[in-house]
Amino acid sequence: MHAARRTARLLGRLTLALVVLGCGAYLLPSLMGYERYVITGGSMSGSIEKGSVVFTQARPVADLEVGDVITYLPPADSGVGTLVTHRISEIEQDDDGRSVLRTKGDANASVDPWTFSLLADTQPVVAGSVPALGYPLMALADRGTRMLVIGVPAGAIALFALVELGRNIAGLSTARRGPAGTDGTLAPVTTALAPTPAPSS
Repeated sequence: MHAARRTARLLGRLTLALVVLGCGAYLLPSLMGYERYVITGGSMSGSIEKGSVVFTQARPVADLEVGDVITYLPPADSGVGTLVTHRISEIEQDDDGRSVLRTKGDANASVDPWTFSLLADTQPVVAGSVPALGYPLMALADRGTRMLVIGVPAGAIALFALVELGRNIAGLSTARRGPAGTDGTLAPVTTALAPTPAPSS
């Protein structure tokens, strides 16, 4: 019985530690100024594989160079409605002095069939990537999987906390009981008196 309790307590603490570490790993990049994106296609295979997570940092648009890998939304007339992570292949200036960019996926045979200008002052540029980390994040996008992966451990931690609280309350109640009473009161104390001797005649 004691071994089972120790095992349950250890599992509960281990689960809590894993949840805390996971939350820290999820929040840390944002706190350090990075944005993260999951690569869901294979157009950058060879340098960034499908399922990877890329971490980007904002860089002034004026500092962009050919060869930088950027994450951006293609122009509306491109027919692409999702973010794209591709490498800058060309940077030219239009008549108004704006930079016009063209990009290409490393695994694609040709450049992207659109050009675009960046309207913001800064642009997310890929600073690094972690292979395969995106697969669990993609799985967590499904509500059922998210409930299973996050909800079950959270429920187990809550149950463990309630059990521990119940044990602590029970232990406190036992410590307050008197030595002989069963309802938290002391047993009455009685004193046996010696019989009074009869007066002598």
